[in-house]
Amino acid sequence: DWRSACILANCFSCRNFNLIVIYVIIMNLIFLGPPGVGKGTQANLICNKYDLLHLSTGDILRLEISRKTEIGSFAKSFIDKGELVPDETLLKMMNNRLNQDDALNGYLLDGFPRTIEQAKGLDLIMKKIDHKIECVISLLADEDELVSRLLKRGLTSGRSDESIEIIRHRQQIYWNQTSPLLNYYEDIDLLMNVNGVGEINDINNEIIKIVNQYA
Repeated sequence: DWRSACILANCFSCRNFNLIVIYVIIMNLIFLGPPGVGKGTQANLICNKYDLLHLSTGDILRLEISRKTEIGSFAKSFIDKGELVPDETLLKMMNNRLNQDDALNGYLLDGFPRTIEQAKGLDLIMKKIDHKIECVISLLADEDELVSRLLKRGLTSGRSDESIEIIRHRQQIYWNQTSPLLNYYEDIDLLMNVNGVGEINDINNEIIKIVNQYA
């Protein structure tokens, strides 16, 4: 289940030959969850612990927007209305990103895929580049709790997608379009659920228990 790189070092002492084997575990994870559940925070903690590349589609898209690229300008028209960026655009962006050298050593996908169509597209991308997903972790939380979190964050962030109308619209989009992914990944035995309400460290410890099963 693991793609491992093995580094061999030969050590000679007296007449004995000592072989030292160091295994570098490479794993690819997906985090799912509605807006405001804390995917980004937990993803950062897990990536730091396991030395994984954190690939947040939100961050990648905001970078594209700040650079005023074709993808960024197109995506902004959807993000500002609280709508999902079209699958074709995201798949093209993620295909480019996953083919970069720094993705060879393991990564965590945060915010992607969000639809079954994106998941199937991701399957095709990963098959072509000989990657695989070890585990999909879904963070769960009450909708009213998430809306409250995002409203508080919007007071300081100034983001255009954090008014109460857009927040509730994004929540509705998630439950209508993204939550079917839970069944998709459950059917192929990759899904693990985690309660996203509580202390950050407690939630992180639950995630670590799951990841350690694979590590």
